[in-house]
Amino acid sequence: MNQTFWENPLVETAGYFSVVILCLIVSMVLFEIVTKYKNWEEIKKGNTAVALATGGKIIGVCNIFRYSITQHTSLIEMIGWGLYGFVLLIFAYILYEFLTPRFKVDEEIEKGNNSVGFISFTISVGLSFVIGASIS
Repeated sequence: MNQTFWENPLVETAGYFSVVILCLIVSMVLFEIVTKYKNWEEIKKGNTAVALATGGKIIGVCNIFRYSITQHTSLIEMIGWGLYGFVLLIFAYILYEFLTPRFKVDEEIEKGNNSVGFISFTISVGLSFVIGASIS
């Protein structure tokens, strides 16, 4: 068993973890740009609806990368497919706003409407499974 340093499971895990954390930070910055409210300011104020919506996005992004890690052997492929899945998740969020003409999703979440925040959470998590399965 002549295993190189980079093939060691501990090193691979640390590498995947580091890359996904970096991609998660980038995705959270992009979600901050897409939403009309300031996620972390609202969470600091105790806005549960924003916390639900943001938590769903975090779980969704991580779930997509989970699928990407299990299905792709190279780091570049894993990152590429994970980011593609993330773009689809953003598209789903925009579509959610478009498909609810009776109210503005961002405004309701910013106002603390937990029902809208929970549906946002559910959409992000639920679609992450569909996106994840499709990128494999």
